[in-house]
Amino acid sequence: MILEELKIAIIGLGYVGLPLAVEFGKLRTTLGFDINKKRIKELKNKIDVTLETSSIELEKATNLSYTFDSKDLKDSNCYIITVPTPIDSNKKPNLQPLIDASVMVANLIDKGNIVIYESTVYPGATEEECVPILEKFSGLKYNKDFFCGYSPERINPGDKEHRLSSIRKITSGSTPEISDLIDDLYNQIIHVGTHRAESIRIAEAAKVIENTQRDINIALINELAMLFNKMGIDTKSVLDAAGSKWNFLHFTPGLVGGHCIGVDPYYLTHKAESIGYNPEIILAGRRINDNMAIYVASQLVKLMLKRSIKVDSANILVMGYTFKENCPDIRNTKILDMVHELSDFGAEVQVYDPWIDKSDVFKKYGIKSIQKLKENSYDAVIVAVAHDNFIEMGVSEIRKLCNKKGVLFDLKSIFPIEDSDIRL
Repeated sequence: MILEELKIAIIGLGYVGLPLAVEFGKLRTTLGFDINKKRIKELKNKIDVTLETSSIELEKATNLSYTFDSKDLKDSNCYIITVPTPIDSNKKPNLQPLIDASVMVANLIDKGNIVIYESTVYPGATEEECVPILEKFSGLKYNKDFFCGYSPERINPGDKEHRLSSIRKITSGSTPEISDLIDDLYNQIIHVGTHRAESIRIAEAAKVIENTQRDINIALINELAMLFNKMGIDTKSVLDAAGSKWNFLHFTPGLVGGHCIGVDPYYLTHKAESIGYNPEIILAGRRINDNMAIYVASQLVKLMLKRSIKVDSANILVMGYTFKENCPDIRNTKILDMVHELSDFGAEVQVYDPWIDKSDVFKKYGIKSIQKLKENSYDAVIVAVAHDNFIEMGVSEIRKLCNKKGVLFDLKSIFPIEDSDIRL
């Protein structure tokens, strides 16, 4: 098969799949598939609720069409799978979306077809978990009748500077020839070039350690924040001073959620434990970051008690619910853990976030969010996410939301130290 003969189908049109489909759709015939009928209807109307693409960008993808019917994919010969790879309640990899997508594609592929995976997995998952499914349900033989590739996603939700085409992409294939073909394919849309990995396993490992490294670095800063708090030292001031050296790594303390950093390390540790290796640093970092919501809640409660504010039945406002600033992504948000922890203390917690779909948040998490802010109403206000909306609102306006004794917790240290009662 040659590059010009590839007929692309993107399986999964979320934060990863849609930008990919749009870029390919600007150049060549591309079919985007998602099981969410509402999502398909919105995209056909040039609406992307994730805000990763604009209506103008969707208009430019003139060769892109959408479907929720798998039968429409039959004419494709190159399937790119971009479904989620979450963890379960026991923090173990949940490969079910990947398995379901593999079964569907297996029932569609013919001889000579290529299946490329972009979902983050542990090293070996593509060939140990997905390929056997493709063989079983297709009746075809791997690297004889069909071929595979792995090119991990590197999308950063909400980031308007680092877009798909401006992020160097890792590519790999199951044979040298397929690896060349896949690399050529992605180079059509990646303006800054690609890095061709020597094998699928290497590409899988490279991806999973990217976010593991960030997780560990953030865990270190979170631990330092807890230490400096006990010493009566402001963490941001310390980081600003240390950051004056050219090679200091700039990480900040906070809640670590989202679909990548809070999830990917568990994929790596799962694989490590399955082969008899006990990962110490990775799991230590995860324990610190997973418990930060509890720490944040306890710090607020301590301050409220110190100021003789009754915590039981206190009105607390949490400003921000998404897992990061300036995007509507609520996947694995640790704000939820903080809300639950404060509620366990007996507080009445309200959430305000102009970026979220309020009905979606209630449906998925049971969290009722408010639409309007009321002045002089809260015993405590937590600025939990550094949305531009809140920065532009300013600390004086946010202060007005507190009652006479109310306290302000600047969790992300977005305001000067003297303007808040507590920060991480």
